[in-house]
Amino acid sequence: MAKKKELKKKWIYYAVFGILLMGFGLSLLGDSIILKAANDNWLPWFLMGTFALICFFAGLSIFGQASVYKSKLSLKGKKKSKRSKK
Repeated sequence: MAKKKELKKKWIYYAVFGILLMGFGLSLLGDSIILKAANDNWLPWFLMGTFALICFFAGLSIFGQASVYKSKLSLKGKKKSKRSKK
């Protein structure tokens, strides 16, 4: 039972942090697009856009790990229900 609570806690933390990081990355990407339209120099918007994509894909990876924890959590629930039916 403690393992199930631990998995649920990890799932929630990873899912929330991943979604927040993806949102932050998309927000930075929008800002870099605005900066590109307003500025002739390419380096500031390039660096900001690169950092935005790093944040977005890191958030996507963390959210993917959350889905792994969720599937493990679901499998634990199914195994327990199969045992109780026997």
